[in-house]
Amino acid sequence: MMQETMTRILLVGTELPLLEGLAQSFAALGFSPTVTATLQEARESAARNLPLVAIVSRALAAEASGELLSVPLSPGGALVLYGGGANADFPTLAPSVQRAVLADLTLPLERNRLLALVQHVGDRARATGRAAPPDRGLRAEG
Repeated sequence: MMQETMTRILLVGTELPLLEGLAQSFAALGFSPTVTATLQEARESAARNLPLVAIVSRALAAEASGELLSVPLSPGGALVLYGGGANADFPTLAPSVQRAVLADLTLPLERNRLLALVQHVGDRARATGRAAPPDRGLRAEG
């Protein structure tokens, strides 16, 4: 199902093959994905174009929880964490991060769940009137 507007999705982490595959899947569904390797790049990208969903590596979230929580999201947006397969480490997350996260998924195993979750967040944002109009852009003024 194609999205009515180009909903922005921010993918953050160092697992580039995984993130590029997810970006292609999101693009095929009508989303506008952006891939960044660091939380600083994510924050800069999000400041230019607010993402509806930020999908961030659990390892990055554990290392820099304050930086993670400073990544802006569009109204009605959500933060999703991901980690690797069955043998991956599960770093301890700050309580503030645990409260802010909508889901903590194991990728690529839960790829379909992630795609469905992002579609649901987009649908919820549109239903509540929080989705940006199609031609509305965030412009930096300074």
